[in-house]
Amino acid sequence: MQSPFPFESMLVFGCLAIMLLTGVLLRSKIVFLQRFLMPSCLIGGILGLLLLNIGLVRVPVSDLETFAYHLFNISFISVGLTRNEASKATLKSNVHIFKAPLWMALTQSAIFPLQAIAGGVIVGLFGIFGIELFPTFGFLVPLGFEEGPGQALSMGKVWQGFGFEHATTIGLTFAAVGFFFSFFVGVPLVNWGIRKGLSAQGSKALPADFLTGIISKNQHRKSAGELPFHSSNLDSLAFHTALVGLVYVLTYGLAKYLGLILPSDVASILWGFFFIFGLGIALGLRWLMERVGIGHLIDPGIQRRISGWSVDFLIVSTVMAIKLTIVWQYILPISAISLVSGALTTFMVVYLGKRIWSYNFERTIAIYGAVTGTVSSGLLLLRIADPDFETPVAIDIALMNVFSIPSIGFCLVLVNAPLWWNWSIGTTLLAFLALMILALGLIRVLKFWGSPKF
Repeated sequence: MQSPFPFESMLVFGCLAIMLLTGVLLRSKIVFLQRFLMPSCLIGGILGLLLLNIGLVRVPVSDLETFAYHLFNISFISVGLTRNEASKATLKSNVHIFKAPLWMALTQSAIFPLQAIAGGVIVGLFGIFGIELFPTFGFLVPLGFEEGPGQALSMGKVWQGFGFEHATTIGLTFAAVGFFFSFFVGVPLVNWGIRKGLSAQGSKALPADFLTGIISKNQHRKSAGELPFHSSNLDSLAFHTALVGLVYVLTYGLAKYLGLILPSDVASILWGFFFIFGLGIALGLRWLMERVGIGHLIDPGIQRRISGWSVDFLIVSTVMAIKLTIVWQYILPISAISLVSGALTTFMVVYLGKRIWSYNFERTIAIYGAVTGTVSSGLLLLRIADPDFETPVAIDIALMNVFSIPSIGFCLVLVNAPLWWNWSIGTTLLAFLALMILALGLIRVLKFWGSPKF
């Protein structure tokens, strides 16, 4: 029977929803998954990946990639619209609270070049032994590890237009490996530190609700937000979603306009930076609303829920979009680059984390989760050592994103240098090396690098 309306998009959404719900069920029942704090979205994505690649589920990979791309953009737009609940007076009176976020941002700014250098050098070594890879193959590592699956997919899709075959699958694979480092290296690292007495809060048993990921019916539940609109007029969630839609259309118009006035090769890469444009326009819209006295209409709690659901569905769709046949085709370079980058990242984060002034352990594990998975991964690792977020580290990692925007933005431009400006890989790696030295130098100059505390 022919349906009167197209159902393809909704069926893809339904498939993602089923995988996510299955992930919730598996996380609540399987102790192994609880021990490593595997989020339901990642569990569901891995399950969908296996079912898709053995043929039990039939969903076009191109549809999954499309969903992931737009969800990634939505998540950044929503973050830009989220109002900071801390007052300006509070921030001004606590200037010292920016010290730790700045250290985290500088560490992140040093790790991105480190991962890019490791990837680029290994690609060069493979070339010496007769295995030719696309020049920017190794740069997918920091995009996947540090920036996450959305950015790896977004940039990979653009690079495919420059002749980099299967860049999206390779980028998503690196992102998935990054999550494995975050949880299968990060969680044991946290447990080791707790046993050594490094946690400021001592050794505390994690509550069952945290392990299963489901709040029991007798437990206190946090509010999802406050309603700025009367229900007789408009549902508050509809308003917040409409703001995201408005910013999305404005961002699309900006990208299209820039594409008309810029060279074609630069214009094609702009779609990989859609999320940055969206973030900027969202921040501008929120600033404008504050200026005209209607900023209170944006509730941070509701806006964060939009960011949260978009990231959950993003991770399910990106992991499912990985083509295992392509991964097997590039298994040797992917494995070598992932292992070396993961090991170097772990070493540098621990080395720098041991040498800061306070909350060394908590800040180390939080930034480790962020540079191998996402900020959410860092918060999950932090929650093991600091179950009630009694330390200031949760605030540190939130503010870190503000300080890291310039350097990470520059890194995202730099990974495109071989395609935009015909830079050699050697020249690009030297630029990354200079950036890493600058970040490490600032850590030293600002006295964020002292004697080891553990």
